Amino acid sequence: MAINRYINKWPNRAIVICWLLLIYVLAALIWWYIALNQQNNQMASYRLQLLNQYDPHYTEKANQINSYHKRLSTAYKSEGLTFILVILAGAVFLRSAVMRQIRIQRQQQNFMMAITHELKTPISIAKLNIETLMKYQLDESKKEKILKSSLQEINRLNTLTGNILVSAQLEGGSYLFNKEELNFSLIVEDSCQDFINRFHGRPWKNELEPGLFISGDPLLIQILVNNLIENAVKYSAPTTPISVSLNKNGDHGILQIKDEGVGIPKKEHKRIFQKFYRVGNEDTRTTQGTGLGLYLCRKIAKDHKMHLLISDNQPKGTNFTVRFNLL
Repeated sequence: MAINRYINKWPNRAIVICWLLLIYVLAALIWWYIALNQQNNQMASYRLQLLNQYDPHYTEKANQINSYHKRLSTAYKSEGLTFILVILAGAVFLRSAVMRQIRIQRQQQNFMMAITHELKTPISIAKLNIETLMKYQLDESKKEKILKSSLQEINRLNTLTGNILVSAQLEGGSYLFNKEELNFSLIVEDSCQDFINRFHGRPWKNELEPGLFISGDPLLIQILVNNLIENAVKYSAPTTPISVSLNKNGDHGILQIKDEGVGIPKKEHKRIFQKFYRVGNEDTRTTQGTGLGLYLCRKIAKDHKMHLLISDNQPKGTNFTVRFNLL
């Protein structure tokens, strides 16, 4: 929390510094224009004073001096205006670059804090469960419950590390795609059953059409489905239902995952797929996460020529839709 407050000070400081530099440069530019204009006026007045009023070409020479004076004055104004526009454009670009860098740094910092917590929690729970089994003589039902809890945390840890590894490989271009014919219906069904086993008591509404096959990488497709379901579970109350439907529509298949949680504001619909981005304030957010889940979903969907869409569920919540080609 203290680190976040420290980082949050930097945007204001950077903006203040940019504004001070901009004001200084503009003040120097205005002073330069005033000084040159005064010098131009003095030189024109001095040259007019040197003219002989009885010279038959006096009027012509005076007009030439005045014309030259106006041209210089216009040139100074044009140069000053050009400099101002260039400086303002540079200031806007600099501010944008600084804010973008600060935003990236903040997201990375938040990611490191989140990933530390996400890794530490399942390890601590599994360690405590093992110590409990070693220290106490428990009946079989309690042992089974503790072992099941430990297995869930280990699976959660495996999913988290898998997301991080796959994300790094996809972004670095080192991931080797292994596309093959997949029973997408079976993958979604197994994923739903796994979440049903993990979250007892939560209502589920599943309508899965069997026998829908696709071409894709089995690991990435599994990550796509798991992350979308996990996102629905994470951001909705334990008593609200999760709806998963899989249907055929002509040559395409449509997977929809709906929750009845807090929903996502429409202004955030495009940003939630950015790497490390999470909706809400880091200082007040209570939901765990790393900001990689939906980023991976969009990346995997794009690599498999799928269309991943987000919309509002009715009466509340979020609806993620995946539209894909069938074999």
